[in-house]
Amino acid sequence: MNRQEAETILQRTFKLSRFYDEQWTAIEKILKGERVLLIEKTGFGKSLCFQFPAILFNGTTVIFSPLIALMRDQVNKLNSLGISAKCINSEQTLEENSQIIADAKAGKIKILYIAPERQDNSEWIEATQQMNLSMVVVDEAHCISVWGHDFRPAFRRIINLVNLLPKGLPVLATTATATKKVEADIAQQMGGNLTIIRGNLMRDNFKLFVIKVNSEDEKLIWLGQNIEKLPGSGILYTGTRVNTEVYSKWFEFLKIPSIGYNAGLDPETRVAIENGLMENQWKCVISTNALGMGIDKPDIHFIIHTQIPQSPIHYYQEIGRAGRDNQPSYIILFYNPEDRKLPEAFIEGGRPAISKYEKVIAAVKNEMLGERDLMRRTNLKQTQIRVIIADLMEQKIIRGVTIGRSKKFEYITGAPPLNTQTFEELRASKTRDLNKMIEYVETTQSRMKYLCDYLGDTSTHSFTNCDNTGLKKLIVTPNDEWTKKLQDFREDYFPILEVETKGSNLINGVAASYYGVSNVGSAIHRCKYENGGDFPDFLLRLILKAYRKNFGQEKFDLILYVPPTKSGELVKNFAEKVSQVLKFPISHDLMKQRVTCEQKVFENSYLKSDNVKDAFTYRNPQEIQGKTILLIDDIFDSGATIKEIGKYLSNLGAIKIAPLVIAKTIGGDLT
Repeated sequence: MNRQEAETILQRTFKLSRFYDEQWTAIEKILKGERVLLIEKTGFGKSLCFQFPAILFNGTTVIFSPLIALMRDQVNKLNSLGISAKCINSEQTLEENSQIIADAKAGKIKILYIAPERQDNSEWIEATQQMNLSMVVVDEAHCISVWGHDFRPAFRRIINLVNLLPKGLPVLATTATATKKVEADIAQQMGGNLTIIRGNLMRDNFKLFVIKVNSEDEKLIWLGQNIEKLPGSGILYTGTRVNTEVYSKWFEFLKIPSIGYNAGLDPETRVAIENGLMENQWKCVISTNALGMGIDKPDIHFIIHTQIPQSPIHYYQEIGRAGRDNQPSYIILFYNPEDRKLPEAFIEGGRPAISKYEKVIAAVKNEMLGERDLMRRTNLKQTQIRVIIADLMEQKIIRGVTIGRSKKFEYITGAPPLNTQTFEELRASKTRDLNKMIEYVETTQSRMKYLCDYLGDTSTHSFTNCDNTGLKKLIVTPNDEWTKKLQDFREDYFPILEVETKGSNLINGVAASYYGVSNVGSAIHRCKYENGGDFPDFLLRLILKAYRKNFGQEKFDLILYVPPTKSGELVKNFAEKVSQVLKFPISHDLMKQRVTCEQKVFENSYLKSDNVKDAFTYRNPQEIQGKTILLIDDIFDSGATIKEIGKYLSNLGAIKIAPLVIAKTIGGDLT
């Protein structure tokens, strides 16, 4: 097929007039059955490079994609064009996914998207042997490389399927961000013999700025003063879920249309936010990097980072969401030297400590274990377990065994000792990447040239599009008016405790502050662990303010408090003070019927829940029936304790249980 013939089909099926030259180069090679790595800037149209050949092939094209939002968007677009496309992911029911697999085996689906993590599903493994596969695609292929910016362990297992493919069946890997080292790793993982197509990464519609600040307050003030002056809608990236909440609440306080987004939201909420962004419902969406690769909106016209990313690769990927309509777009990065601590912590946490690897090895030496069992045996987070499993499988220390619908892991007899050299090399590499990001902040040359050079683009450009090459520098100018606004906001903002669950009359509660964000955390620590006496009165004033902000003048029938593990009378005494002010009666009848550990010693939600399950009793259960309860505690972490008590009191007949705590932790199990 020549280009003219192909473009006739393109116009008829995709309603597009022509291919870019680089698109046609990739498509030609795919039609010939070659294996291709396509490295092109965001907004280039990489998806067309596999969607077009897919409709010509006799069979099903399988696309491994890292984000459900991206799958949904592309499936909807393809279906609207009359192309049979489906996706398999965790948001769908088992029945829905099984039906899609059956349709794929029957040849009813032309293009099938699947999350890499679904490869462990036995039904899927069996289906791949029965499907008429025409092509395999790895989208966002930098996720396959441990040297890439968004490594996903499950991506490494795609090679198992690729190795089974007959010679001459095309394979395509696509990414916008691959250094030479990442490029080489992808090629190795994809079985070698890849044709590399690398385009230019210049985005000449970008206007790049760095704003140097001395505090979080300065970031908030600049945004309050200026964000509505920026064109169109955009995305504001933060480093943590807590900051996502803080910035969205700040905008809400200023009546700027915005909403927070992170991976911890339920699927329905994420879809609603994504749709709202597409429909320009908000000035901006405040997000962690969870919104990075999953959004394809042409008219995003500003990207703001409140936290320095871990590398120029991260940065280029995330700013690539902007300006796909080729209109001018503002790219702004705030930088405070203190901000370096967060990416450094991410780098250190990117590979668990060697002792944690040894825990997993010891556990599977004794018996075959699944992921949840390993979390319980080792007291490790889910994210840590998955990284460790991927590494141990790659080093052939353990192997996966499918039993029915479940996946377990067993130790390989005679396995080699754990090789930690790669981990140290990786940590050093990521530290160098972070230093390069700091160089981007401090550079006096063109910022876009710096990014292109780092990413291996050697094309010649003028690069006159940043605050180092003619654009006016942006600075923060605090004044009394905005300092007062920020102070008013801090006295009006209290974190919500999201604990509502099915089968319980527990409602969402409120905390007076975040632990570690202010002097609240240090005051609690001093009282609990340094014999600092009762919680000070300023905490009482703060929690009462939080109560009134969240519950208004609502009356509760009874105040209860969480029985202590090690803090003695602290919470009891504090609850009595709250009772005296609010004039709600207090009961001391909620008790523990067995010894529990402090929740902070557990790393994952399974063990936190196990620790408090059936741990509570009530001396006078009749007094609970038909009552509304205000439940007081000092620190809220995972919510496991509050949820267990809420379920127990509901079973005793309480009709409403509302948690009120002094501080909410920033951490918890973020799986």
